[in-house]
Amino acid sequence: MLIALGKNHAAQIYKHLTEDEIAALTLVITTISRVTTEERNEVLTEFFETCLAQKYVSEGGLDYARSVLNKALGEAKASEILNKLTETLQVRPFEMLRRAEPGQIFHLISNENPQTIALLLSYLEPKKAANVLISLPSEVQVEVISRMANMESVIPEYIREVEMVFEQKMAKMGTSDQTMVGGIDAVVQIINYVDRATEKNILESLDMTDAELSESIKRNMFVFEDIVKLTSMAVQTVLKQVDVSDIAVALKGATPEVKSFIMSNISKRLQEIITDELEVMGPMKIRDVENAQQKIVNTVRALEESGEIVISRGDDADVLI
Repeated sequence: MLIALGKNHAAQIYKHLTEDEIAALTLVITTISRVTTEERNEVLTEFFETCLAQKYVSEGGLDYARSVLNKALGEAKASEILNKLTETLQVRPFEMLRRAEPGQIFHLISNENPQTIALLLSYLEPKKAANVLISLPSEVQVEVISRMANMESVIPEYIREVEMVFEQKMAKMGTSDQTMVGGIDAVVQIINYVDRATEKNILESLDMTDAELSESIKRNMFVFEDIVKLTSMAVQTVLKQVDVSDIAVALKGATPEVKSFIMSNISKRLQEIITDELEVMGPMKIRDVENAQQKIVNTVRALEESGEIVISRGDDADVLI
């Protein structure tokens, strides 16, 4: 396909590929001496039809795509394209809900059981799932997170059944293998996007109901109190990107250990400024303190993601030697 498109278009596509993909493609291209007109047309037609099928799946789901392609290409060709598409591109369930707003999703799931909600959230983007989670009652939040973390596989027929129910609700306002969903990673990604109050409620409640699960989640994420796990160099890098007033507000509700650690990693001048601010600050709303702490946490997570700092997760994986 890249040969057929020409070097200018191929170069643009290369920009979106990984180094391994580029290396593999380049190696194959160098072994191809010629491409016939028939081969070129066949490949481009197949690629166009696959893109068209993906577009229909994104617009209305797998059944909608099958219906449109059946009329346009015939059942045999439509099945061939969709089977290849689901194998190579891994079409995900709940496509219609994945495009909906968090408020719409909340209204759809407000009367559903925690297991069904956990299944749906597992397929949403973490940020959107977090916004939906925040809207749920606190006790339901904990139950949903617990079920997500312990969810390993779900029968595709059940997923499709739930998907159809939600699609019908939205309209009104395979195989026997099992599909992997949920798990600790999905939970961590979602909790990373919720506000500090929701995060604390979930983790503190899990401490009482399922301490082992709570500890497992904490090992895989970073919370404000974990700042003491950073090296001096790392925390200094973090604090340089946080407004001094936010540091002062965050320390208003910090433990003595955290406060001491942060103060020992800033200049004496900043220590004096923050100390003065704390003395004249007066009572603060818990929400404001938690928001300031969350800003610091978000900075830590962003710097870790970019590779500028390393967070120790309690095993040997991140030990520096």
